[in-house]
Amino acid sequence: MKDHYDYLIVGTGLYGAVFAYEAMKKGKTCLCLDKRAHVAGNIYTENVSGINVHVYGAHIFHTSNKFVWDYIRRFAEFNRYTNSPVARYKNELYNLPFNMNTFSKMWDIVTPDEAHAIIEKQRSEISGEPKNLEEQAISLVGRDIYEKLVKDYTEKQWGRPCTELPAFIIRRLPVRFTYDNNYFNDSFQGIPIGGYTQIIEKMLDGADIMLNTDYLDDKQRFDALADRVVYTGAIDAYFGYTLGNLEYRSVRFETEELDTPNFQGNAVVNYTDKEHPYTRIIEHKFFEFGTQPTTVISKEYSAEWQPGDEPYYPVNNERNSSLYLRYKQLADGESKTIFGGRLGEYKYYDMDKVIAAALDAAGRELGGISEQ
Repeated sequence: MKDHYDYLIVGTGLYGAVFAYEAMKKGKTCLCLDKRAHVAGNIYTENVSGINVHVYGAHIFHTSNKFVWDYIRRFAEFNRYTNSPVARYKNELYNLPFNMNTFSKMWDIVTPDEAHAIIEKQRSEISGEPKNLEEQAISLVGRDIYEKLVKDYTEKQWGRPCTELPAFIIRRLPVRFTYDNNYFNDSFQGIPIGGYTQIIEKMLDGADIMLNTDYLDDKQRFDALADRVVYTGAIDAYFGYTLGNLEYRSVRFETEELDTPNFQGNAVVNYTDKEHPYTRIIEHKFFEFGTQPTTVISKEYSAEWQPGDEPYYPVNNERNSSLYLRYKQLADGESKTIFGGRLGEYKYYDMDKVIAAALDAAGRELGGISEQ
């Protein structure tokens, strides 16, 4: 460890790692801190019996940004995985996103015209501006799809009835009148062969790294070690919650290895009824087309965030959006610190958008980014 660094990077997830990588290419020195016992943040994967387990939930890389796609593939080879989740409602199975396979199973029909007619008829029960999430969802996809594939799943996710959730949470629901189970519309999609952790390790090669270290526990000492700080932790925590707590949803995982080669036949199965307390089950081996004799599954439970829990999803309602803007004003006054990432910006980011944002910040800070 050196006496002084050009950059102190707080958090070794994608945002911090990309920024550190770009800074080191410019000859800058970086000290990277992480509260966890490992690098890579929520994209951390660990090997269990030859299976790369997505420890903090499924991470499927997808983007239409060719520059970002080429950039991430500098660090790992990606396979051709296509996200095609299955929804289980009681003992009925449906394809996602909502498409002709879904409609054919639900209504015993075969043509797009038949599906259009049913959805249009059911949508018409909502007149005027939807007042809550339930009305918004029905106005988009009709009551049958809402009742079986949206209602209970959403209520498990948010911990409250759909009639008490704001309509804007579901601004749109993807509906396709083709037999296409590819969940994403992006041009590029895949999973890194060998997991995500290797990507972050390669990005951070050359940096000094301190794990099991909470920056905010000794902020003054760490700040003195560097000319600039890149902070990817929670913005309200940075300011000591002086304006109040921002709200998050958290996720709890129950992961187990099973003595069977195939538990559910698909990487992602969503449980859209209230009888199952979890929102979905991930079978990790199928992200990399594994043929191992055992399998590893993770049940995901959505939970209200409490201090000490890992925050996953910002609760972007009016109260939190307003509070974040007040925190952002404080952040804008911190001349030494760059705030970034989903916690630093209180924003839900897909992985490609995190990379793009980190590259943008690094470019502004470093006078551009090099091509290699």
